Amino acid sequence: MPAIAPREPVEEFRALGVEAFTTTRSGGDYGLGDGDPPAAAVARWAALQASLGPVAPRLASARQVHGTRILEHDAEWYGWRRFEGADGHFALGAGIALAVTIADCVPVFVAHPQSGTVALLHAGWRGTAGRILAKATGLMVQAGLAPADLHVHLGPAICGRCYEVGPDVFEQLTGWSTVRNRHVDLRALLAEQAKEQGIAHLSASAFCTRCDNDRFFSHRSGDVQRQVSVILRPITSSRAASGMEHLPDARPRTQVP
Repeated sequence: MPAIAPREPVEEFRALGVEAFTTTRSGGDYGLGDGDPPAAAVARWAALQASLGPVAPRLASARQVHGTRILEHDAEWYGWRRFEGADGHFALGAGIALAVTIADCVPVFVAHPQSGTVALLHAGWRGTAGRILAKATGLMVQAGLAPADLHVHLGPAICGRCYEVGPDVFEQLTGWSTVRNRHVDLRALLAEQAKEQGIAHLSASAFCTRCDNDRFFSHRSGDVQRQVSVILRPITSSRAASGMEHLPDARPRTQVP
């Protein structure tokens, strides 16, 4: 059996000038937990930031809470920063890598081809029910971008055959009442929500984190580890393009709560 690559790229976004990918099991564990983060995971995040540094000197992540809060990033910080209490990221400018951790929930990649504006969402059942994608689309519209021009990719996540939820969750997701557990396809629901927002360019990973547990970590399979999804619009070439001309002695810094 061939070795599993450490990243699954979003091939559909390459033509847009946007880099996007999800790490695989072979890429290691990026889970930081709620207490003191494991040293190995912190080192892995630092290595990720260093590898992206030439084209994205800023890497933004957050302590995820299964909500719908989306952070907009445009500040002149440098290195990796982990923010508090958010499940989405939005960046108008180049050189800012956005990251979410997953292990069954859906990483939702959003890109606007002409402007290079990008967003990345962590959508479990709560984020899907709370319509986090509609919120991200609203931010794009506020920035003057048309939903019809947006491209959305739904990354590796648990499939509808593997994802069973209780009656209350099923009703929150679908609006339908039931008296027993049901299976739900979060990516299918998110695709429907995208179409409702006027988004026509949709693609999805073929992988299920549980069916393909040899390739990805899966919470439903008992894994405590997490993979990371990343999206960015690379800076063009010069240090001036990254806004770093005033930071000649800057070095990557890590800020982990």
